[in-house]
Amino acid sequence: MSAAQSFISRVTGKLDGKGRVCIPASYRQILAAQDTAGVYVCPSFHEAALDCFGEEVLQKLHRVQAELDPFFAPEHDDRALAVLAMTDLLPLDENGRVRLPEEMIAHAGLKESVIFVGKGTKFQIWDPENFKPVLARTLDNARTLRSALKNGGTA
Repeated sequence: MSAAQSFISRVTGKLDGKGRVCIPASYRQILAAQDTAGVYVCPSFHEAALDCFGEEVLQKLHRVQAELDPFFAPEHDDRALAVLAMTDLLPLDENGRVRLPEEMIAHAGLKESVIFVGKGTKFQIWDPENFKPVLARTLDNARTLRSALKNGGTA
């Protein structure tokens, strides 16, 4: 994925009473360029957020899965369950909205406001209050890494 096609930035949005969010226009353009018929969404398996991606990420996962023995490689089933079994392809309506399943809304603790967070090949949907401490921790980690590198450490 080229830099021009990366999910970047943070965009605020709203979750309406019907469980719909409007995917940011720049993200919809990337999804359309990947010939994704909507957006793939699954609960993050390590954060209170939703992971969202297009066809490129799904195809990459399929290529990795194809190399694993489906009966004897434990990581095959772990990846399949954590991502494939938990993923829904959500169609976009004419206004760029998707309806999030209730269990996904609950998993991410979404209320009225949401924040879309670009992460390159994917983006996430967060509750803004839940995202604040994660952002603070991540920035602290980046500062620590920068300081270590500046002082002759390695990444």
